[in-house]
Amino acid sequence: MTEDKSARVTVPELVTVRELADLIEVSPIAVIKQLMANGVIANINQQIDYETAAIVAEEMGREVELQTSEQESEEKSSVALPEWRKIIEEEDENNLEQRPPVVAILGHVDHGKTSLLDVIRRANVVEGEAGGITQHIGAYQIDWDGRTITFLDTPGHEAFTAMRARGAQSTDIVVLVVAADDGVMPQTKEAIAHAQAAGVPIVVALNKIDVAGSNPERVKQQLSDSGLTTDEWDGDTMVVPVSAKDSTGIDDLLQAILLISDDIVISANPNADGTGMVIESQIDKNRGVIATLLVQNGTLRKGDIVVVGAAWGRMRAMFSHNGDPIDEAIPSCPVEVMGLGVVPRAGDMFRTVDTVRQARSIASETHESQEVIGQPSPIVDLENIFAEFKSGKSQELNLVVKVDVQGSLEPIVNSLEQLGTEGLKVRLLHTELGNINENDVLLAIASRAIVIGFNVRPDASAQKLARSKGVSIREYQVIYRLVEDVDKALQGLLEPEEQEVVVGEAEVREVFKISKIGQIAGCYMRSGEFRRKALARVVRGDKVVHDGNVSSLKHEKDDVNQVRKGFECGIGLKGFQDFKVGDALQCYVLEEVR
Repeated sequence: MTEDKSARVTVPELVTVRELADLIEVSPIAVIKQLMANGVIANINQQIDYETAAIVAEEMGREVELQTSEQESEEKSSVALPEWRKIIEEEDENNLEQRPPVVAILGHVDHGKTSLLDVIRRANVVEGEAGGITQHIGAYQIDWDGRTITFLDTPGHEAFTAMRARGAQSTDIVVLVVAADDGVMPQTKEAIAHAQAAGVPIVVALNKIDVAGSNPERVKQQLSDSGLTTDEWDGDTMVVPVSAKDSTGIDDLLQAILLISDDIVISANPNADGTGMVIESQIDKNRGVIATLLVQNGTLRKGDIVVVGAAWGRMRAMFSHNGDPIDEAIPSCPVEVMGLGVVPRAGDMFRTVDTVRQARSIASETHESQEVIGQPSPIVDLENIFAEFKSGKSQELNLVVKVDVQGSLEPIVNSLEQLGTEGLKVRLLHTELGNINENDVLLAIASRAIVIGFNVRPDASAQKLARSKGVSIREYQVIYRLVEDVDKALQGLLEPEEQEVVVGEAEVREVFKISKIGQIAGCYMRSGEFRRKALARVVRGDKVVHDGNVSSLKHEKDDVNQVRKGFECGIGLKGFQDFKVGDALQCYVLEEVR
């Protein structure tokens, strides 16, 4: 057989299923099916190693070769970029034109984000918001000093972390609103983490300077402690005093935004096919599927055929941010559209295609890939971080760190900040006291981060979300082991560890004493199953009070090997005689992290 070198493609050490499919010019579904035939279960976004990719490609009639370090370095600059930035990066420089900056408004709840934006756009949105807080991402444009600025207003309440992540990831500049009387708060720190994870510049709007008790200097110190040092103190963060109530400092804030936008490259190709991000979507009982899109490159026109995820359709109508019908939307323009057949997911990329057949095929392929069942691969974990570094997938190890007490936080942070290898650094996105919660996992999802807990545990919702999204949560009780594991990961020396997987949870509703046995917890199975002789722990409030083995398991009067969700049972634990009504009992297994 004659070797056809032209049929060869270069593949990195780690490649997603979608990337491999694109490289060998086949459907991702075909790759998934070929992987399954070889005993590998993977979804469309899951990474596989070079050896597996080579086998699959060969079986599909293509030869591959390992990507060289020179090739890796050429592509490294674009790997970490969001998809929409990659699209712009790949455009011919001669086709690029300056576009308006897209600015996300972030900050703690009640610090005045929407009120500030009201003043900027001379509207009154606040009164229409439920409970006075923003429940969705609003997209608006203003004209100031002869230039256009696009604003994204994101919710500040802790329940809306994912929305804030989308806002930060789709923006050029972040305006961080901080109340001068309240100072830096939990969602302030989280917003800083989102902006830093997205790699976008931050300008601080120091709001409520007119309020009694405001202390701008104290807030500046708090910002500095959080990594944002004002330019007045020889830092690189512009801090602009403002008052949404009396419109003080608004012109200064807008000027600061334009100064920053002139200092960074903000451009796009308006003549390309329209692409961008779904900001929000819903079903209107009168108009059908409505989606708010942000055009990030090219121009979207009425009548264009658009595909986004598993949704597609022809743009029947388009409206500007103030509700006026429009025929086209250029880069940085938010637009409300009608015509999609199903509700798209917020945060997904949209693109225009030439034909209905093409749109239907892409959407169907995406839908089918989402139906492929398999365990989600970790977004990133300590075991694969070195491989990602070598393949050009990562240059930083992003960490979200939660600890039990302040006395532990400082030495952990100081030790982690000292770690790193040439080209691979530790980046602490968020460090805080308290148990690991759902917001921590959402931040990890948005930033491809690992969550590390020291003497704290993830709550039930955090565990569930982490498992479903493939987020790695590492728990430690000894500081030097925590630091040692991170250091080994950076050096490529860390061995796979065992992690706990909760398989069942029961609530203690009664406590019995049985002679010769001791205390038995009368329980109701809330989820999963309990297994005889399995590992189990007792959780009281947010504390683990015992960790051991199941010594007895009864259903009614019978000894059983397992009890499942919805049944009542009696549970005894080896070496534990202090059950309390209301305790949560968790049954878990140890699985090797790969």
